[in-house]
Parts: sequence; C-alpha cells; structure tokens
Amino acid sequence: MSRESLPLQADDLSAFAKSLSLQLAQHLESRAALPGHLSLLNMLARAAGHRNVQGLRAAALPAVKAKTATQPQPAPARGPRHPELSEIADRALRQFDDQGRLVRWPSRYQVQRYALWGLWLHFDGKRRYSEPEVNEILNSRHGFGDHCTLRRELVEMKLLARTDGGKEYRKLPARPEPDMLPLLRELRERSLSR
Repeated sequence: MSRESLPLQADDLSAFAKSLSLQLAQHLESRAALPGHLSLLNMLARAAGHRNVQGLRAAALPAVKAKTATQPQPAPARGPRHPELSEIADRALRQFDDQGRLVRWPSRYQVQRYALWGLWLHFDGKRRYSEPEVNEILNSRHGFGDHCTLRRELVEMKLLARTDGGKEYRKLPARPEPDMLPLLRELRERSLSR
C-alpha cells in the first residue's frame, strides 16, 4: 500500500474504541497471531463506520482532493525557484527563512559564500564592532547556533576585518558579483518584513 494521508473521523470515540477492541478480540480468538497491517487498517476503518479501508479511502477522497487543490504547490526540486536568481543564488536563498534568517549552514562551499553575503548586509560600514556585538548580530540573523563559524568565514572571505586580538571588527567595502544582487535584494526585503 502506498503511504497517503487519510483523515479518520470517529463521531463517538468510546464506540470507536469498543468496536476496535471487539474486532481485535475476535481476531485473536480465531488466530493466535496479531493482525497484519491490512487487517488492522480494515479494523480501524470498520470501527469508524466504513466497510473497509477502501471504503474509508473512497469517502475521504473528495476531502483530500479539495485540500490539496487549495494548497500551494511545492517548488520544483531542481532548478531555480526564484525567477531572477542563478541556481547557486537560489540554493543560497533556500537556506534562509521568510524573515531572512539563515536557518542552516549549506554544505556546498559556493552556496556558503553566497549565504555569507546575506549576513554581510546587516553590518554598518561606518562603525566598528566589538566581538560580542558581531556575535549578537550574527545570532539574530541565523538559527543553527554557530556564530563562531560565521564570524570566522566572514573574516576569511574579507567581508569583515578584525584587529589582531579580535577586539575590533569592521565591515569591509566589497562588491558582490552581479548574479548575487537579486539574492541580496530578496534577503533585504525579507529582513525588512520582520
């Protein structure tokens, strides 16, 4: 049987439980083994007032079709989901939530680079930051709990500079590649909608 969601409604939970208990007792009287998968599915369907699991499926089918018709279709598994973005920029965008927070660290190096540009946006080029201030900004802009990696990668990528002791940080002026601009625009819009 395929795995599908079928809503199972019992108007009277007590009657449902009694019916299921009675069916299980009858099954165990006639056989020594527990019921199989399909037998158990049929027992559940009968306890809910259907003839068998196929009857339950037939009764639920109109509701399931109506529900899936109103839900938005998922984005394609491959290729850009956002029309303006390159495939790498699109993959980077998928690492961010609706508020522009980085929710997971990408496994691919190139996608990591693009994601770091999204964090770079949140620093002011006219001011200097202490390490706790950098950590606070990064913690507010990501959700996987590793601000140290992000801070180190921003410095290694020359998007942030730090003094030798790591006491002071500053945003470095940098120019993103042209295919990254739609990504940064989208992330800026998401973070403004917070």
